[in-house]
Amino acid sequence: MLFALFFGAGNLIFPIHLGQAAGGNWIPATFGFIITAILLPLLAILAISMTESDSMYQLARPAGKIFALFFLIATHATLGLLFASPRTAATSFEIGILPFIPKGSDQIALLIYSAIFFGLTYFLSKNPNKMPNYVGKLLNPLLLILLIAVFIAAFLIKGDGATLAATTHATKAGSNFTYGFLQGYNTMDALAGLGFGVTIVAALKHFGILKAGQRSRDVAKVGAMSMGLEAAIYLGLIMLGVISLKFTQVYSNGGPAFSAIMTHYTGMIGTGILAAMAIIACLTTSIGLVTSFSQDLGRRFPKIGFSKFLIFTCTCSFLIANFGLDTIIALSTPILMLLYPLAMA
Repeated sequence: MLFALFFGAGNLIFPIHLGQAAGGNWIPATFGFIITAILLPLLAILAISMTESDSMYQLARPAGKIFALFFLIATHATLGLLFASPRTAATSFEIGILPFIPKGSDQIALLIYSAIFFGLTYFLSKNPNKMPNYVGKLLNPLLLILLIAVFIAAFLIKGDGATLAATTHATKAGSNFTYGFLQGYNTMDALAGLGFGVTIVAALKHFGILKAGQRSRDVAKVGAMSMGLEAAIYLGLIMLGVISLKFTQVYSNGGPAFSAIMTHYTGMIGTGILAAMAIIACLTTSIGLVTSFSQDLGRRFPKIGFSKFLIFTCTCSFLIANFGLDTIIALSTPILMLLYPLAMA
């Protein structure tokens, strides 16, 4: 469960981009990325477990009610309405749709796709059933199998790992440990970990683990396994990003870069499979984001209610998604620069 909560289609694009940008500096950049994308999310869950907090608000409460309320609202807005939810549509579009449409029609295609995407999100959120859960249970194993196939093709069959040693310089100024550290902010996983921590603690209590010390030890064990697997995947993706410099251009984000890598190693069949899985993964993530956000606001403002907040959330996400993935990432950067250090504290 812990692995599934953190690992999604969106997490594929940032290590790819880091590898392309870091080039010969990929090793120190990887260490920085692992700290903010792997270690901090694990520490966030441990913080919730050890303090027995039932929410981000309670965790931040010692700093004051106003600060705790600000941190709760700002984090939820970032994870849901403003960036994470629109990013699900923009990411799945760049991975799954953009490689198959003619150049010059990307903006109108994004408009149509995002309208359909958030229309489905609204419909499935309004009439929830078990389909997203079943899809989610199948999705991560399929994604992992596809990734393993690409890693085998790149590193074992074609032997492109030698390119790593041959790449001696960075492709982006300042791409080093600090660059990787800050790029890890884009995963938003340290912020999400503060929210997921409550779910993890509740699950452990359900299994009869009632002592805080034992829960913390169990979270550390399970976290080491699940986040260790995610770290290994990130490492492979970063290396793929470096290797891709020899057969494709440096892209402004990892979406088109990942599609180019898939096409190079698996052909259009592999790219098509990735496209389908990325769209389904992002759709199920979007459903979870808008539903939780609308439910929280619906409980806080019962006169407005869940349904109206759901319409509002899906509409705003649709509008923001049409700015495109590059713009969404650029707009989210200053907010994440503020919230990530607060989450660390």
